[in-house]
Amino acid sequence: MIGAKPRRILITGGNSGLGLALAKKLSSRHALLLSGRKSQADVAGTLPTGAGYVVADQSEPALSAEALARGVSDFGWDSLDNAVLNAGIAIAPREGIDSTAAIRQTLDVNLLAAILQAQALFPLLKKSRGTLTLIGSVVHSGSATIPAYAASKAGLHGLARSLRSEWKGQASVQVLHPGSAKTGIHDKAGYDPGRMRSLFLEADDVAAMMASAIAGRRSPVTLSWVRYLNGGAFTGRRL
Repeated sequence: MIGAKPRRILITGGNSGLGLALAKKLSSRHALLLSGRKSQADVAGTLPTGAGYVVADQSEPALSAEALARGVSDFGWDSLDNAVLNAGIAIAPREGIDSTAAIRQTLDVNLLAAILQAQALFPLLKKSRGTLTLIGSVVHSGSATIPAYAASKAGLHGLARSLRSEWKGQASVQVLHPGSAKTGIHDKAGYDPGRMRSLFLEADDVAAMMASAIAGRRSPVTLSWVRYLNGGAFTGRRL
């Protein structure tokens, strides 16, 4: 919203993809603390000016939650206005079958880490009656090509509904479901979308829709071509 005071915002996975696009979108007006599994040296020069950074490896869910809570304190914050749990991975199944290791890794990084991080950050969000935003996916309703990833995003959808009820009156909770965007996630997953890649939304446009949805605190919100064509990247409330 125009005229709103600057906010303290934590974004996990804020060093690449949609997380970094969102951080750049918000950096001119808000104080940012970003996280990722890469070292401080590896991300130097890629983050928005003034943004803090904490190493939090989602593949170690409990340790990542501790790292975030400690990182917020070390950054000098005693509360959070927004926590955007965006970090995640996708692993394309080989020959159509997910390995046990891939399933465990996907669920650890995308779901278990988010559950533990939400618990760790709740006291900080409660102080400012802030908002926890879980970044799901339009495939949360199911996908034959990436079943474990879809299952992890379905879990986030359910987690948002549960926490929204549990935290009522103390902190807001929402889940956003972006459609496919032009980031590196498909290449990292080992999946070639072929000609479909040309239909992916630009990361900046998805980030703009994310920022507007976060400002509105509604849940769930689907961020796809339908919303984009209705002006979702250019209108709406400003965070």
